[in-house]
Amino acid sequence: MINWDIYQVNSATKNLIGVKFRGSVRKFAIENDIVLLAENAQDEENTVRFALIENTHEQELLEKITNFIRTMISDGEVKQVLNNIPNPILSKLKNNDISRY
Repeated sequence: MINWDIYQVNSATKNLIGVKFRGSVRKFAIENDIVLLAENAQDEENTVRFALIENTHEQELLEKITNFIRTMISDGEVKQVLNNIPNPILSKLKNNDISRY
C-alpha cells in the first residue's frame, strides 16, 4: 500500500482555480520526476491540494514545489493537512476517514 501526505495551497490575493494553476504544478512535477497527485478542493474555496508519497525525501521535494509555487503566486501558502493516507481523495478531506465506509 502506498501512503500519501496531503498538502494544500492557498492565496489571499490570487485565484488558484480556473487559471491552470493545478496543471502548472502537475507539469512541474512531471518535468522534475516528482510523483505527485493534484486536485482542486471542493470543500474549501480557492484551494488546491496535492499529495506526495510519504517518506520519499519529502522535505526536499516540498521545498522545491513550494519554491515553484511562489514563483507563480508570491503569497502562496503551502501547508500539510493530512499524513499517512492510503488512496487519498484530495477534493474533500473528510472522505479520507476510513471509518466512513
